Amino acid sequence: MKRELPTVRLRAMEPEDLDMLYHIENDRTLWDVGNTNVPYSRYALHDYIAHAAHDIYTDNQVRMMIENAMGETVGIVDVVNFNPQHLRAEIGIVIVCQHRHKGYARAAIEKIIDYARSVWHLHQLYVIIDCRNSIARSMFESMGFKADKVLADWLWDGKNYHDACMMQNIL
Repeated sequence: MKRELPTVRLRAMEPEDLDMLYHIENDRTLWDVGNTNVPYSRYALHDYIAHAAHDIYTDNQVRMMIENAMGETVGIVDVVNFNPQHLRAEIGIVIVCQHRHKGYARAAIEKIIDYARSVWHLHQLYVIIDCRNSIARSMFESMGFKADKVLADWLWDGKNYHDACMMQNIL
């Protein structure tokens, strides 16, 4: 039996999200799975929130906050590396620790897939995941993403390189 997903709402970033954004961007445990390897200042993040157009065609990316039914911000979903010629973009998601394993990631990804298809008219979304992250790989696979590329030694954790899986979903 399929578990019912929690209700989530995706919204634009607000100045009140600065503390959460600061915490996530400066969490060194997340640097291994993304492209960040330096801390961000509150000033730089405040400036980003204030000046982002929140338009994928202007910024080539969109960052949305994920809220649960109680109005709590439980994470962030990013749509980055937007390519308007080929109508594709990469997605990334972070759910804060205390809200993980509750279905929020899946619910948010479902919403972003629908939004990408119906509003942005994208042809495909892709995600790059550490091949050792079987939970994330399984979730994306169950949502129609196909693992078709292994990027050898793609991620550096400060001591070792790890393979990444590139997964695509043709919308």
